[in-house]
Amino acid sequence: MIKAGIVGGTGYVAGELLRCLINHPEVQIDFVYSHSQPGNTIASAHSDLFHTDLKFTDQVNEQVDVVFLSLGHGKSKAFLEKYPFSSNTKVIDLSNDFRLQADAQFQGRDFVYGLVELNKPAIQKAQNIANPGCFATAIQLALLPLAHAGEIKDEVHVHAITGSTGAGASLGETTHFSWRNNNLSIYKAFNHQHLGEIGESVQSLQSGFDQSINFLPLRGDFTRGIFASMYMNTDLSETELVQLFQDYYSDAAYTKVTTEPIHLKQVVNTNYGLLQIQKLDGKVLVTSVIDNLQKGAAGQAIQNMNLMFGLEETTGLNFKANYF
Repeated sequence: MIKAGIVGGTGYVAGELLRCLINHPEVQIDFVYSHSQPGNTIASAHSDLFHTDLKFTDQVNEQVDVVFLSLGHGKSKAFLEKYPFSSNTKVIDLSNDFRLQADAQFQGRDFVYGLVELNKPAIQKAQNIANPGCFATAIQLALLPLAHAGEIKDEVHVHAITGSTGAGASLGETTHFSWRNNNLSIYKAFNHQHLGEIGESVQSLQSGFDQSINFLPLRGDFTRGIFASMYMNTDLSETELVQLFQDYYSDAAYTKVTTEPIHLKQVVNTNYGLLQIQKLDGKVLVTSVIDNLQKGAAGQAIQNMNLMFGLEETTGLNFKANYF
């Protein structure tokens, strides 16, 4: 059994990690670290996990096989400085601390960017993973096949809406019910923090890429999921575009391509990314849907863990969508 630790155990992503790992056939949860909740039951923060006897702790086992860092952005480096963990411990970080190439080396650890559809062979050999951002995952799934074919020849326009869980569990001005319900707003227009990792991934596939990725992120009035639409000019036909995407994702366990209309309920509660490809008025329109807590965070982290330990990448992740 793989002994796993979770650091930062009270947030939404940690709750998803716990839900998945408790039922993972190859994992034993060794500790769930929380500086604010030591001694309390997991269910005190995650009431849906009432069936487990696990408790939070303020102690870590630095010899654990794998540790998931589910901390706020900028906090993972500080935690690893305090708890360096064994050189044999695999680290999967879900913050943005190590995603960019300039930040990928830290205390002798080399972090591999953990987008399976981009870096699967490197992930299988990796000791440390920088899990991608949720918006970054949805958008990159829509761009990678085009970049791989060298077909991003014009600026890209992206419009994406995320559920309230994307903002984390802490209460904020734009997260409480009376503000979020029946509401919609743009934030961080054209300068969202995920643009850096998206750009590096595209450049790794399409050398010399220098086009703008114009990204408008929106806060939605639902809890889970990301609905992203991306368009740009193209000379390819719809048939050629569909074939390009199908070829790129032919071996992908959790990314599927269709020409039929798609919607969020098809993927919520799953680790799937679903893409619809259309050619309209000289433009390619790619619609991408994921669950921000699964494929955009915890599910992708566990998919990475499975690959790192030589398991089938779908182990413990085959969930039915919450369709109704």
